[in-house]
Amino acid sequence: MMIRTKIIGTGSYLPERVVSNREVGALLGIEPAVVSRLTGIQERRRAAASQASSDLAVEAARPALEAAGLPVSELGAIVLSTTSPDTVFPSTACHVQRMLGCSTIPAFDVAASCSGFLYGLSMADAMIRSGQVKTCLVVAAEVKSRSVDPADGDTALLFGDGAGAVVLRGEPEAGQLSRGLLGLRLHADGAQHGLITIPAGGSRRPTTSGTVEAKSHTLRMQGAPLFRLAVKRLDQAIREIVKEFGVDVQDIAQLVLHQANGRILDQLTKRLGVSPERVCSVIGRYGNTSSASLPIALDHAVRSGRILPHDIVLLGSFGGGVTWAAGLVRW
Repeated sequence: MMIRTKIIGTGSYLPERVVSNREVGALLGIEPAVVSRLTGIQERRRAAASQASSDLAVEAARPALEAAGLPVSELGAIVLSTTSPDTVFPSTACHVQRMLGCSTIPAFDVAASCSGFLYGLSMADAMIRSGQVKTCLVVAAEVKSRSVDPADGDTALLFGDGAGAVVLRGEPEAGQLSRGLLGLRLHADGAQHGLITIPAGGSRRPTTSGTVEAKSHTLRMQGAPLFRLAVKRLDQAIREIVKEFGVDVQDIAQLVLHQANGRILDQLTKRLGVSPERVCSVIGRYGNTSSASLPIALDHAVRSGRILPHDIVLLGSFGGGVTWAAGLVRW
């Protein structure tokens, strides 16, 4: 019997504190209207001092589990994406496992930057279809504000904090029109690793007083070349996966993409020839929440009624590494 992985619940969480364009622009001498024009962002959220990525993850997981109608006791595994883990080890997923109260099930982190949610979704899909588990929580949680230099305009204007989650369950296939994940395709190009990175804090450049003084533990990004590569690679990945599965782009009900900035979403919308109404956008309200942005946008699209049963939904992301990914779902 063939098993197909189905998304049975979505959830998201955004911290209470709202950070306006006026606030982030003040240190940089940039007017709020200019920030909005450059990024498509009006505001972003910031985690409280007491909150870590695991706290945000749990807050996103609970509504996803509720929407799925799945008790924590029936959860089979946890896969978590983050670039801002609670600790170097143990994994943030293990912290989430403890906080949810579902001990002994497998729990691990995925490190694929802004593509991490789709990488995690692929790992969870493989576990379900191979029979290792029947259900899985895939969650992405980011506290990006703690790795951003507020004096760096390339990053300070963009990033916010948040978390998004989905609950997956394996169900018997019922022919070609079975609902669930149709396919996920992952890509990476390590030769471009320098386009977006946090230079210090790992084994290559351990923490020293010098690295702290040089702000080498903050996010560094080459905005213009990263923008061009993101548009090129994601456009290519989307075209490849729809061709592989025989789907016309015009038949896609919603494109849910990594919310990097408004200009990237606009460029992809034009390149693909789809109407803006079919491209889910929450970038204006929440900013770039790294790997959490896609599941946050997905939850928004589901709860606002933009995604309905049997709709074809396209998922796409691009991030550091560089990494990128695309997926198709029949909802």
